[in-house]
Amino acid sequence: MAYDWLKGIEEHYDIVVIGSGLGGLTGANVLAKCGHKVLLLEHHYQLGGLATWFTRKGGHIFDISLHGFPIGMIKSIRKYWSQDIADSIVQLKGVRFINPQFSVNTTFDREDFTRQLVEKFKVAAETVERFFTDLRAMNFYDNSTVTTGEMFARYFPGRDDVQRLLMEPIAYANGSTLDDPAITFGIVFSNFMSKGVYTFRGGSDVLIRKLAAELKANGVDVRKHVVAEKVLTEERDGRRRVTGVVANGRPIRCDAVLSNSNIKNTVLRLAGEENFSPEFVAQTKAVRVNSSSCQVYLGIRKGETLPHIGDLVFTSDEPVFSSEKLVDLHTTSRTFSMYYPDTRPGSDRYTVVVSINAKYEDWNSLTPDRYAAEKQRLIDESIASLERFIPGVRAKIDWMEAATPRTIEYYTRHWAGTSFGTKFEGLKVSMDLPLQLPGLYHAGSVGIIMSGWLGTINYGVIVANQIDKALAAKKRAAAAVA
Repeated sequence: MAYDWLKGIEEHYDIVVIGSGLGGLTGANVLAKCGHKVLLLEHHYQLGGLATWFTRKGGHIFDISLHGFPIGMIKSIRKYWSQDIADSIVQLKGVRFINPQFSVNTTFDREDFTRQLVEKFKVAAETVERFFTDLRAMNFYDNSTVTTGEMFARYFPGRDDVQRLLMEPIAYANGSTLDDPAITFGIVFSNFMSKGVYTFRGGSDVLIRKLAAELKANGVDVRKHVVAEKVLTEERDGRRRVTGVVANGRPIRCDAVLSNSNIKNTVLRLAGEENFSPEFVAQTKAVRVNSSSCQVYLGIRKGETLPHIGDLVFTSDEPVFSSEKLVDLHTTSRTFSMYYPDTRPGSDRYTVVVSINAKYEDWNSLTPDRYAAEKQRLIDESIASLERFIPGVRAKIDWMEAATPRTIEYYTRHWAGTSFGTKFEGLKVSMDLPLQLPGLYHAGSVGIIMSGWLGTINYGVIVANQIDKALAAKKRAAAAVA
C-alpha cells in the first residue's frame, strides 16, 4: 500500500501554500509567525524549488544552479527568517568575465565597476556616475517604456563592450534581455552594485534544512510528495471565493491559498478559467514566459584539487553580446560556479556547476536520441571550455551530468520549464489575482524584478502581509456579526 503523505492532515487551515520555492517558504514562515495555521504542500521530495540541491554517488553534493544575490539578502533573511541563517551569507569576491572583447576580474560592486569602466573601458567618470545615479532612482512605479538596450545607447552609444559587461551577468541572474523594460535591468543591477555578489556558505542543502527547521518551529505543517491538483471555490455573496484545495485527491479546506507556482499555471490550471473574467484570462494567456537554462554538473574525484580561478566565471566565444545568441541552442556563453571546500565548511570536495541560458522550445522539440546527444554535447563543450582555465581537469572528474529546461519542467512543474518566471507583464496579473478571485494569492517568480533569491523572498513577504491583512479583516467582520 502506498504511503499516505497527508496522514494526520487537519480538515481546515487558515492558509495553504502551494510550492516551496523561496517565495512560498518565506510566505509560509511570515504567515505562521503572524499566528496563522499554515499548510505547505510540495510535490517534490525536496524543498526549495530552484534553490535546492541533489547528491550523487562518490560523495558529490550539487546546488541546482548558479546562486548569487545582492547584500540585501542578509537583511531579508535576518528579518523574515533568523540571524543564524543570515550569518552564513558571505561575499563572492572573485567574479571574472572572459570573452573576445575583454577579460575582467572584479568584486562586482559600484566602486570597482566605476574603476573598471573609467580606467579599462575609458568611459568618462561623469557618465558613469550619472548612469549609476539614474539607476538608483528607478522604482517599480516608474511608467517608462524605455528598454534596456535604449538605455545603454543613451549612456554608452556605440559601446557594445560596455553593454556586454553590464548586461551579461544580469541576463544570467534573471533572464532579462535588451528588449525588456530598463527597470528590469536597473533595479537588479543596482542591488548588486551596492556591495557586490553574495552566496550562502554551506550550500543549498544546509540552507534549505535550516529553513525547514524554522518553518516547523513556527508551526507550519510541511508536506512533501503532495501534488496540489485544484483550487476549490464556492459562490458567496454573488462572487466566487477560494474555499480550499484538492491535494493527492483529497479536499483540504482553507481561507486562503498562496500559490508559489507559475502565474499561468496558477490561473489556467490550478484555479481554472471558469473562475475568472474572460478579460483576465486573456491577460494571463498573453503573459510571456521568460527563458530557461541548462546546467552541467561536474564532480571532482575525492582527493583531487582545483586551483582558484574565481567564484563566478562568465565566459563566451561570441564576438559581441547578443540576447538571442545567449539562449541559442549552440551558444558558446556559459558561467562556471566554482565550489571550493570553503563553500561547504568541513568538506574537502570540489564541484563545478555550469549554467547556460536556453529556450524551452529548442529542447522540447528534440527526439529522445537527439535529446541525449545534445545533453552529452553540453557536457563535452563545458569540460572543454573549463580546460582552458584548468588544464587536465577532465581527468579529475568522476561525475558529469546535464540538466535542461525539460529537467526543470519535470522537477518544478514550471510553465515551459522556465528558470526565470515571466516577463514584466506577469507582475500585474500576479498582483491583481486576489481582486479577481478573493482568497487566491500568488508569490511566484514574475516580472523579472521578482526573480532570483532576493526578489522571490521579498515578494513572498509582500504577499504574506496582504494575506495577513485580509484574514484579519475577515475575522473582524465575523466578530462584528457575532
